[in-house]
Formats: sequence, C-alpha cells, structure tokens
Amino acid sequence: MSTIVAPAPPAVSRRRAPWTAPGPILVLAGLIAVNAASAAFGSAVSRPHIDGWYAEVAPPIWVPPNWAFGVVWSALYLSISIAAWLVWRERRRRRVSTALTAYVVQMVLNALWSPVFFALYPAIGSLATWMALSLHMLLLLSLVVMISEFWKVRRTASILTVPYAVWIIYAASITVAYAVVLP
Repeated sequence: MSTIVAPAPPAVSRRRAPWTAPGPILVLAGLIAVNAASAAFGSAVSRPHIDGWYAEVAPPIWVPPNWAFGVVWSALYLSISIAAWLVWRERRRRRVSTALTAYVVQMVLNALWSPVFFALYPAIGSLATWMALSLHMLLLLSLVVMISEFWKVRRTASILTVPYAVWIIYAASITVAYAVVLP
C-alpha cells in the first residue's frame, strides 16, 4: 500500500528585507543626527560673527547670500549621511573601516572650520583665515581618500559625496579670497 505524501509548504523566511529592519534605519537616523549636530554647532559658532566682522567685509562677488549656505549644507549633509550609511551597510561583505574612518576624519575637519574661520578671526586676525584654508586643504585630502574608499565599497556612495567635494572646493575659494583681503 502506498501513501500519498503532500508536498511540504514552502519555507517562509522570517528575515526582513535589509531596508525594513530597524537597525539600519536607526544607523541612518544616527548619521543624519550627527551631521545635523555638526551643522548646528557650525551655525552656532558662526552666527554671532556673521552679523559682526564678517558683515563688515566686502564679500567676493561669487559668494551666495547667507541663506543659501544653510540650504546647500543641509542637502550636502543629508547626502553624505546616506553615502556613509550605504557604506556601513556593506560591512558584512566588504572591509569598510578605512572608508568610514575617512568619513569621520572629514567630518571632524569640517566641524573645525567654522570655529577657526569665524570665531578665531577676532582674536588672531588673518591668521585665522589662513588656518581655515589649511583646514580646507586637509579636508579636501580626506575627501579624496573618502571618495576613493567609498568607491571600493559602494560606488553609489562615492558618487553621492562628489557634490560635497565640489562645494568644499568652492568654499575654499571663498576662504582664499577672505585670507587675501583681511588684515
């Protein structure tokens, strides 16, 4: 006598898709929060000086209105947060420590720029602008490393950081202009 065996139902995976799991979303939110905190710090340090000594100096003709900086920086910080998150998500398949270290280094250098440029100028004069320009150069170097390392891990992440690098080059040109004219 033969028995009929019904086929087993297909196995149901209890694993969620990576983009719906709470862990990665929390990491993305954390990266955005850290970048927002960095932006808030830079703004808090800069704000008193924007209406002070900075307003008294004729800006180079290519400097956008002050409100544009907040808009651009918000978009750039969001973009680089997403880029770092995309790299972080590859951590189980690829080595990401160098890429994420470069990300942290450039964030620290970026966060230092506003206090050096805006807050130190009243205390040490044009030396502050030259120090800020040096920070720009270090920041650009760290961005080249970061973009290169991101490329090795996740090309989309690397591409997301290119507008940020372009903006840093543009911002460095502004810093050069101020360094040359300020006493």
